[in-house]
Formats: sequence, structure tokens, C-alpha cells
Amino acid sequence: MPSQLSHFKLTFRATFLPSIGNMIFIAVFFVLIFGSGNALLGDGDTGYHIKTGQVILKNWSIPAHDFYSFHFPALSWTAHEWLAEVIMALLFEWAGLTGVVVFFAFVLALTHWLLYQSLKAKSDDLILCTFVALLATATSSTHWLARPHVFSILLTVIWCHCLSAYQSKNRNVFVSCLPILMLLWVNLHGGFIIGLILLGIYLASEWVSLLTAKPESSWIHRKRAKTLLLLLLACMAACCFNPHGFDILLFPIRVTSDRFVMDRVTEFLSPNFHEPLPFKYMLLLLIGALAVSRSKVGFVDVICTMLLSYMALYSARHVSLFAIILAPVLLKALTDIAGRLAEPFSTWYVTRNQNLLTIDHNLKGYLWPTTSLAVVTTLVATGFITYRFDDKRFPVKAVEFLHRQKIHGNVFNDDEFGDYMIYAAWPTYRVFMDGRSDMYGEKFGRDYLRIANVAPGWKQTLKKYNVSWVIFNTDSALIAALKDQPDWQSVYSDPVATIFVKNEPKPLELLAKHRDSSVISRYELRENYSE
Repeated sequence: MPSQLSHFKLTFRATFLPSIGNMIFIAVFFVLIFGSGNALLGDGDTGYHIKTGQVILKNWSIPAHDFYSFHFPALSWTAHEWLAEVIMALLFEWAGLTGVVVFFAFVLALTHWLLYQSLKAKSDDLILCTFVALLATATSSTHWLARPHVFSILLTVIWCHCLSAYQSKNRNVFVSCLPILMLLWVNLHGGFIIGLILLGIYLASEWVSLLTAKPESSWIHRKRAKTLLLLLLACMAACCFNPHGFDILLFPIRVTSDRFVMDRVTEFLSPNFHEPLPFKYMLLLLIGALAVSRSKVGFVDVICTMLLSYMALYSARHVSLFAIILAPVLLKALTDIAGRLAEPFSTWYVTRNQNLLTIDHNLKGYLWPTTSLAVVTTLVATGFITYRFDDKRFPVKAVEFLHRQKIHGNVFNDDEFGDYMIYAAWPTYRVFMDGRSDMYGEKFGRDYLRIANVAPGWKQTLKKYNVSWVIFNTDSALIAALKDQPDWQSVYSDPVATIFVKNEPKPLELLAKHRDSSVISRYELRENYSE
């Protein structure tokens, strides 16, 4: 009887108590669903990705030229995220923006659960595994948005685990899946290039080991080098199975080598260390831990630390990759330091970690993550949870006005508004610029900045593009300048966006047809004028 009771207790614990990994999953998932508001919709790019997916599903073809802007001839466009956009469009058709947000919240939670599992496979120190996983999660969170790059974060975790398992445990079954993963990755997001780079680093590591190893063990490194070389070639070949063929391999290089884009687009700029970023704490801890640790730092760890630190310092966009890829390096250094703790703290630490390890080892169930998904799905289905673009950040009300009052002609828009306008107003309205900075390039980028900053020649640039109306941030310099121009009139304004229309060279007869409680539509009066 006592043995049966003990067995029941163990079964109950294993089934109903959440493991550390499960708690990490639930924490990330619930914070994104219940604690962050519309944070995952903090970028209008989500909207244009959904719209593009809808166009692809409707036409059954991948666009090669732009159709969202009014520029002619149509600009060449590399729609490298087409598969992610199709997924987003299907989710949108199923459950609207709420479905898209919940899906990406799940992917991010799964990603950092897998990161924790990967760390736990490398060390029995659960205290440090948990600490590093939480620190990496907080660091990565600076670029959490409902956008295709989230797929790259997930696939990077899987990719790194496969390569590490092959190098340390010679598990071929993991690395043999990399070409299949790459085939998926290259059609989801341009971050696939980091997968090829990591493969190259591991290949170089084996060649270095081959040159320095003893003769009796050199065959191991030769075999691994040969395997990794074949995998690299196979992955590069897999990359060519996309709508753009071999050219997709050059796309990330073209984007990152465009200094105009890299120096001006916010997410490509360096992190702001004046803000309380988790990234700077992880970076400083990594530097300190590597300096104090006595553990051997391998070729892969050295190159990855240098490369990812440079990438993250150069561009905030790469901070998530820094956190994911270098978490195992930090764990290794901290584990060595913890192993050299002085008594009596060393005994206390080892005892606590062993107790935690014993408890967590027996917790095999996934009841809590499954329950959390079921709860959120139910709340979504009943309409209790809904997500939408924040009307305090995006021109939601201004676009509603545009649907009521048709404004014709070319528009000059805030590029932050462009993606939302594509989502909510295309094809009725076509934008001047949106978040596809790689497509517009320096030519349109300089003209955009000249007008937006009211730099010398801004009026002539507006004429160059035959702009007849403007929608821009209400507090911007451009709106302030247009208020002083007699040939421009404001027809709509709210705290987020203001719309100006260029006066027509004819008298206006005031025909009051429409009145909005927050705006008087002068443009509508002009539209209803008849000579």
C-alpha cells in the first residue's frame, strides 16, 4: 500500500507539476498574450506581410515587382518572405489579427522553451541553465514582433542545437536534417544566411582541428569536415529552390552592404545603451565570464562570440541572434566558475542544484503548456481576447476618413504609416514609401528624407512626384511647414496623423455635406463642387 501511494504521488507530480521548461514556455506565452497589449503589432510591417500573403493566395504567384506604391515603372521587389506571408494570411483569414498575434506568441514561447532544453542538454546545472535561458529570453525580447523574422529565431535555435550535437556527440541524424530545414528557412525569411554562416564556422573549426590534432585522432576531424562540407553544399543547393533562384543568396549581402539603408533604418542602427537593455547586461556578463572562466574556449565559441557581438553592436536587429547563439557559450563559462566556488557555498549550491535536478527530471508531462494553449484558444474563439493595430500609434482613424472621403492623386506618406496603409487602404490608395527599405533604396530614400525633414528643395521634390496630398505624423516638421503654405489645406487631423491636400487652382464653393465630430472635411466640399 505505501509503495502504491508513493507511486501515485510520483505520477501526480510528473503529470500535474510544471517543469522549469514548461514554466518558461507559459511565462513567455502568457506575457505576450496578457501582459504586453498590442506589443507584437508594434510594427506596421505585419500588415503588409498579411496583405502580400493574401495577394499570393489569390493569384497563386510570387510577386517580382512592386504594386503597393504609385512609382512607375514598377520597382523590382524580392519577396523573400513569401511562405511566412502565406502563413500569416491563412491565420488572418482564420482568426484575424488576433490569430496572427497568438500564433507568433506561441512560436516565441516554443523557441525559448527549445533554447532552455538545448542548454539543459549541455549542462546538469539547472540553476545556471534557467538563469541563462531567462537572460537570453529577456535579451531576445527587444525584437519580438509578429513578423517573419520570428521564424529565423526559432530555426536558429534548432540549427545551433543540431550542429552542436554533431560536433560534441557525433549525432549524424541531427545534421542530416539541415538541408530540409534550409529549404523551409530560405522561403520563410532572409535570416537563412546565418545558418550558412554557422555551417561555415563549424566546417572551419574541423579544418583547424584537423591541422592541429594528433595523427591517431585526425580521421575524426577529417570525417566531420567532409560531412559538414557536403552539408554546406547541400544547403546552398536547397537555397536555390525558391522563386528567386540563386539570386536569393546575394539578397542578404545586397541589403547589409547598402550603407544608406543601414545608416538610416531604425532597426538596423546600433542599440541605444542609454536605455535599460538586457542586451548590454548579457554582453558584459559574457565578457566577464569568459575572462574569469578557466574552461577551454573552442574555435566555434571564439568566432561566434566575435561575430555575433559585432553584429549585435552594429545593428539592434541582430540582438536576438546574439542571445540565442551565445547563450551556450555563457552557460559554459558560468558553469566553470560555479564549479570553483569556495566552501561552504559550494556544498550549498551543489545540494540545491541536485535537488532541483531530481525534481525536474521526474516532471515529464506537458499538461500546463497544453492547458495554456487551450485556454488562449478558447478566449480567442469567444472573442474575449482581441488584438488590433493601436490607433495611438498608427493612422487608424485617418484611414477610416480616407475610406469615407475619396482623395485622388499621388500621396506622400510617413513611411511608418505606409505599411498600415497597405494593410488597410490598398488598392484604393497606393503609397509613396513603406517598410521595404531594401526595395526603395537610396534613390527614393533621399527624396523621402528631403521632404520629411523639410530640407532645401522639398517643395520641388513634391512636384517631382506630382504629390497632391500628404498624410504624415501630426507632430512632424513637415506638417508644421505645410501649415504655412497657402497652397496646401488641412482636411483631417488627429493626435497621430494629419492629412493635407494641395489646393486646386479654382474657386471653392462650400457645400456642407459631411461633418465629423473631430474634423471638418474641406476636401469633400471641394469634391462636390461643380462648375
